Amino acid sequence: MNLAALKPAPGARAKPKRKGQGQGSGLGKTAGRGTKGQKARSGGKIRPGFEGGQMPLQRRMPKRGFTNYPFKKEMVLVNVRDLNRFEEGATVDPAALVREGLVRRLGDGIKILGTGELKKSLTVRANSFSAGAREKIEAAGGTAEVI
Repeated sequence: MNLAALKPAPGARAKPKRKGQGQGSGLGKTAGRGTKGQKARSGGKIRPGFEGGQMPLQRRMPKRGFTNYPFKKEMVLVNVRDLNRFEEGATVDPAALVREGLVRRLGDGIKILGTGELKKSLTVRANSFSAGAREKIEAAGGTAEVI
């Protein structure tokens, strides 16, 4: 087989529409743009969000206050009660939480919250802890380490 001799199958490549090539072509005269108006002109584009002179939605909506949306930190929350599935004396870090299925993706960090009871002594390593979670981990004989 010679790759240089390959040719596309008949009908595999459609010819581009040639607009404005006379009445008989089907797209002659106005070239499919209709008659007159902004969109019939060359360069006649309408910017995104333009509503024909009506006050656009983006300007009609009230804008109040401050938002830190693009820089918001998305912490993944894990409760103390969920840590009971680990073995006594285990080290619980973000990788272990993902392995165990408690966390799908790490986001900007993991925060341990104090809901529930901890019955095992664990070394827990996370980005942050609530005060209640830290108390419960230490009361069970474990340690809470901030990464």
